[in-house]
Amino acid sequence: MARLLIWALIGYVLYMMFKGRAADKAPTEKRVESEETHLDPVCGMYVTKEDAVVGRLEEKRIYFCSMACLEKYRDALENKPAANKSGGNA
Repeated sequence: MARLLIWALIGYVLYMMFKGRAADKAPTEKRVESEETHLDPVCGMYVTKEDAVVGRLEEKRIYFCSMACLEKYRDALENKPAANKSGGNA
């Protein structure tokens, strides 16, 4: 009778060991719904449409992470043509 209990105990331990290994190998992927993100041209941060500050340039939407980045972008656009006009012909 004691042998039968020992074999049953050994069988149960082996069963639990193999069951644990199978659980470790099983993929645990979580499906996350991805949102479309856009790259902020000033700081390089990715933002979603819901969180973005939207600017327009020639009927094209440009997405920014904040008003500060939008203002930096506008300042850069305003200063760029001025630098090209004054630096060419002397």
